[in-house]
Amino acid sequence: MRIVNRTRGCPVGEAVPEGGFERAGRPTESPGFLLWRVTLAWQRALAAALRPYDLTHVQFVLLAGAWWLGMDEGAPTQRRLAEHSGTDPMMTSQVLRTLEGKGLVERVPDPADSRAKRVRVTEAGEALRERAMYAVEEADAGFFAPVPRGDALAVLNALSGSLAPVAARATRRGAGA
Repeated sequence: MRIVNRTRGCPVGEAVPEGGFERAGRPTESPGFLLWRVTLAWQRALAAALRPYDLTHVQFVLLAGAWWLGMDEGAPTQRRLAEHSGTDPMMTSQVLRTLEGKGLVERVPDPADSRAKRVRVTEAGEALRERAMYAVEEADAGFFAPVPRGDALAVLNALSGSLAPVAARATRRGAGA
């Protein structure tokens, strides 16, 4: 018989895995809940910053990502842009179709792979990206101001580095593994 600590929701005396967290007794002790709240607030701040440019957050991320990758690697494929941005390839294609309709990007066949499309930022897209990026950077600076930049980057980079293993575990769990 296992005795469960009702305030913590975990078996009494059970060791917390190395590097793991105890179960939270309150929402303010739950890293996941706190991350959820912070993420929602940050998304609201960015949505407000992007509203004057008629861009959603994901549209901005893909426009800026296509520009960044284009500067480093040449026009990226849609798949490469999705990988870089952490977005679903099908959703990426739909959002790019919207950006293309606005004249901000163009999708052209990849000469090396007839199934792939490359994404080029148009002059209009570059002009809008530059203005929107300034607004996003201002919103980020205001949002993250309470935390020293180095600390924020250290935590976010640590969490970013853990994304692939977490996604793989979640996929295995969803598949019944």
